[in-house]
Amino acid sequence: MCLIALAWQHHPRYRLALIANRDEAHARPTAPAGADPEDPQVFGGRDLSQGGSWLMVSARGRLAAVTNVRDGRQLETAPRSRGALVREFVRGSMSAEQYLETLRAPAAQFGRFNLLLWDGAQLRFGSNHPPAGHGPFQTFAVAAGVHAMTNGAFDAAWPKSGLATRALSAWLDSPASRQPPLRGDDGAPSSADPGLAMLLAAMADTTIAPDEALPDTGVGLELERLLSPPFVLGDTYGTRCSTIVLIDADGIDFIERRYGPGGAHGGESAVRLRIGT
Repeated sequence: MCLIALAWQHHPRYRLALIANRDEAHARPTAPAGADPEDPQVFGGRDLSQGGSWLMVSARGRLAAVTNVRDGRQLETAPRSRGALVREFVRGSMSAEQYLETLRAPAAQFGRFNLLLWDGAQLRFGSNHPPAGHGPFQTFAVAAGVHAMTNGAFDAAWPKSGLATRALSAWLDSPASRQPPLRGDDGAPSSADPGLAMLLAAMADTTIAPDEALPDTGVGLELERLLSPPFVLGDTYGTRCSTIVLIDADGIDFIERRYGPGGAHGGESAVRLRIGT
């Protein structure tokens, strides 16, 4: 996952609302969002290369999402996959705070990560690549409000972060967000819902940011430009899926729209999970 905008304890209907894009090599084998074959209460996409995930939810009232941290100045050699953190947490029972504390010692063994965890009560952030002066591991409770998590510091003011948070805020502030989304016969949310369609369209924005607004992550100007939109368009690497997660008092709505090389549509998955079932 490379871009997440989220609203936490900020809306009368949704305790947590999240929109996200996953950028990855198109050749990397991936399972579409669905029930975890080892835990049917867990739903999300799976990385078939390392066995982890970038975003998963559970009917037990849990969510985990991870992004990598882009730093072209440091070679990444850690042996353990950050995607394993997502799947392990949503299938487990530890609180978000407890789980992050277990990562403090082995954090350096994982690829550079930003990790977002919701345990049904608290939303917490953790990272093994914090800003200078914060030590080898950083964790804190996310404050109520609208936030962004990308490939830099939490709430880093990158152009894509601003576009995503503005889109999410506009939808949350609209009357459409006060009503349940349109649903299919199976009860799953439908991307035909005008508000959800608006969010998916915002996450499909391919506008390149102006050079003066780009971050400097050590990968060079050309690559910073390529990676600057919410939706990264490419034939070998790019946005693989966009996801919407809406958590209300009773359940979790989850929609994943997938893409192939050049932004070709690759299908959708959707589910409504009742919390506690």
